[in-house]
Amino acid sequence: MAEKRTELSDLGEFGIIERIKNSTKNKHKSTLEGIGDDAAIIDVKDKQLLVSTDMLLEGVHFDLSYMPLAHLGYKAVAVNVSDIAAMNGVPTQITVNIGLSNRFSLEAVDTLYQGILKACEDFKVDLVGGDTSSSASGLVLSITALGQVDKKSVVKRSGAKKGDIICVTGDLGAAYLGLQVLEREKQVFLSNPEMQPQLDKYDYIVQRQLKPSARMDIIHELAELKLVPSSMIDISDGLASELMHLAKSSKIGVQIYEDKLPIDKQTYDTGYELGIDSTTAALNGGEDYELLFTINQDDYEKLKNHSDIHFIGYVKEFSEGCKMVTKQENLIDIKAQGWNHYKKD
Repeated sequence: MAEKRTELSDLGEFGIIERIKNSTKNKHKSTLEGIGDDAAIIDVKDKQLLVSTDMLLEGVHFDLSYMPLAHLGYKAVAVNVSDIAAMNGVPTQITVNIGLSNRFSLEAVDTLYQGILKACEDFKVDLVGGDTSSSASGLVLSITALGQVDKKSVVKRSGAKKGDIICVTGDLGAAYLGLQVLEREKQVFLSNPEMQPQLDKYDYIVQRQLKPSARMDIIHELAELKLVPSSMIDISDGLASELMHLAKSSKIGVQIYEDKLPIDKQTYDTGYELGIDSTTAALNGGEDYELLFTINQDDYEKLKNHSDIHFIGYVKEFSEGCKMVTKQENLIDIKAQGWNHYKKD
């Protein structure tokens, strides 16, 4: 009798994570938060240690035909720092693990590390170690970020309360539209190698895809204002997916407003050009690495004049689900349609 085989696509990325989480039991009192948030939390005397890791695989997360190695190195650090920021923490160190095939030269590795070290400089983190190995095919890049946060200031996904205001930083959907432009220009080049990419009018959205930043500026500003969000997460898989993570962790419902979503004009114009709805890109595109967080209504006055923090909705009862009020004032369900590593083609 053949053994039962369950396809990874039946569970999806988050189903697999949940399965691993449910089979794991922490043994140490110092492990305050394990699998299930943006970073693990480890108790170390007066501070709490944050640990987060991400892996980037060639052909899955990036395409070196249009992703410069220096940008890739920078982005790999930024996405890990973003997870530390999502816990309201400050990054301190990183380790870097790379798998290299023999098609990469020493000069290529130097270029990759130029981007890594530039990100270390920008985010004020130390590169303290890692590992290098051969790879049968392509480039593998895995970074672990360490950070710290005061015990009273740590923010999880699970703290949102009914009546809280839902906030988002920056603008959304740009990285996804930037990716669509890069993919289009790649296909043009493949069909005619003499054609040069036309990217000047897409500079902002392409930059958002190739070299995103982590919003440590917002974390430092919140600290200066003595404002601790009730919950927070970074937007890596799309706003809809992250809203549903907050809702599940906090056991709440959410209601956002389409006309409050921050969308850059270049994102909107490019979406119109490509036949992609900019709201759909904002909800499901991913890789924006902005911060999604909730605040108590009493803290609204502290942020109401902030030019880069946008108020997009409210926390509701769990029974009300995750909803969006459209520009036509219809109430629709929010569905997570962002990136799924194990989705069947």
